Amino acid sequence: MAQVDQVDLSKLSLNKTATSATAALAKRRRRKWIKWGIVGVVVVGAVAALAVRRMNAPVEVELGTVTTAYPTQGFTLLNATGRVVAARKAAVSTKATGRLEFLGVQEGSVVKAGQVLARLEALDVNATRDQARAGTNAARANLMQGGAELTEAEANYRRTQDLFQKNFVSAASLDTAKARLDRARAAIASLKAAIGVAEAQTRSATVSVEQTVIRAPFDGVILTKNANVGDIITPFSSAAGSIGAVVTMADMSTLEVEADVAESSISKVVVGAPCEITLDAFPDVRLLGEVSRIVPTVDRAKATVLVKVAFMERDPRVLPDMSAKVAFFKQKPTEADRKVVTSVRKEAVVEREGKSVVFVFDGKIVKITPVSKGRDLSDAFEISGLKTGDRVVLKPGAELRDGAAVVQAAKK
Repeated sequence: MAQVDQVDLSKLSLNKTATSATAALAKRRRRKWIKWGIVGVVVVGAVAALAVRRMNAPVEVELGTVTTAYPTQGFTLLNATGRVVAARKAAVSTKATGRLEFLGVQEGSVVKAGQVLARLEALDVNATRDQARAGTNAARANLMQGGAELTEAEANYRRTQDLFQKNFVSAASLDTAKARLDRARAAIASLKAAIGVAEAQTRSATVSVEQTVIRAPFDGVILTKNANVGDIITPFSSAAGSIGAVVTMADMSTLEVEADVAESSISKVVVGAPCEITLDAFPDVRLLGEVSRIVPTVDRAKATVLVKVAFMERDPRVLPDMSAKVAFFKQKPTEADRKVVTSVRKEAVVEREGKSVVFVFDGKIVKITPVSKGRDLSDAFEISGLKTGDRVVLKPGAELRDGAAVVQAAKK
């Protein structure tokens, strides 16, 4: 075996200075790594927190509201605005001139045809009529007297004719008797004509008296009262200090709607087509109507055609000059079509797992709610499974999930 050289370990010694430096360097390295490790952990935590926050942040969505609608919206061709008018309306006046002494109606009074509405002072025309009647009586009395004279003249003529045939009187006496008879007959004709004149005068005076009485021309309702007792009434309403029409009245059974339809849409309207009339004064009242006629003129200023719509249903609250809206239908609505239903906009309904659902917003989060679609209401669906007033998400994205927090997007 080879001999191993023995080393004198006592002669070996450690360099304490180098050892201390190495330990310090290692310690600094450990601190640096610890520092960077802490920084890394903080960064990773921040990134993770940001990711979690983004995942849980509310999603901006457009919201809509579940409302009520009418199925007739699904077959409405067009809508138009107009006003209620009476086809039979009159400003009631008189051909006479005088002071109003009686007015028997007020606004809203229901009157019948021929009913006395008002009366003018008629002392002068009554006197004229009485005078004409007296003249007629005098003419009739004169006729009676003339008849007596005619009877006497006829008898005298017959006696004279008999005596002439027996040669007891001359021909001149016969001629005188004949002339007297002719005069009596002529007097009768004249007296009858005088009676005719007197009767005509009486009728004229009676008409004048009747013109002082103002009567209703038809059944209707008084709309306005234009005069009061004591006012001077004249057919010449431009006369200073005078009034023409005493009252204005209308036949409420002839109410209709005059609707302005755009010239470009008039091809969609036909006579006899069904309509629905809504009054601004009573928005919940919907009355069935029908196109009665189309006025064959165009308003060039507005580019519209006047369409008259008759009421097929009546409501006593409908009054002339009320504002109205008319929906023109392409088919006659059924009773079910005219009943209000719950509806939601079409863009709120989406398909999830083969089912129709909507995302209902409760103020913070959304909840998937299955629904059943009914009739197509043009821009909405008849819906069941929701209630009026519910807020729903419109155009929900595929990433939107049940329970997601959402906020309403700001309107642009």
